[in-house]
Amino acid sequence: MNSNTHERTWLFEPELLRLVHQCRRLIQSEFGIKLHLNQDDLEEQLADYAEKTRSRHLVHTWEALKQRVPELDRSMATDAPKKTYRGQPIADDEGGIQKEEMGEPPRPRHNKVIYRGQVIG
Repeated sequence: MNSNTHERTWLFEPELLRLVHQCRRLIQSEFGIKLHLNQDDLEEQLADYAEKTRSRHLVHTWEALKQRVPELDRSMATDAPKKTYRGQPIADDEGGIQKEEMGEPPRPRHNKVIYRGQVIG
């Protein structure tokens, strides 16, 4: 038994499984994406779609599921969302914001911009 299977023993309870199936149906009807129970990131995807949805029913169902399974709430809290661009993680650009707040003037451009023969900047 691997760690993912051991962590998902709560899926064997009929009431919780019914809530998961209900979330999956609502996600499929709204987003057109079919989630499978054997996916490694099932909990994360359910949480992501519950945040993106316009359906209050999906939000309430997800909240009911989180109340009954405390592991879901803990696993979502430990994962810090990282900024990504086209699937690749990017560094936080807080250094540039701090420089502007300290009152440092912005650095001038290193190269000339020429537009139709005229120097612009």
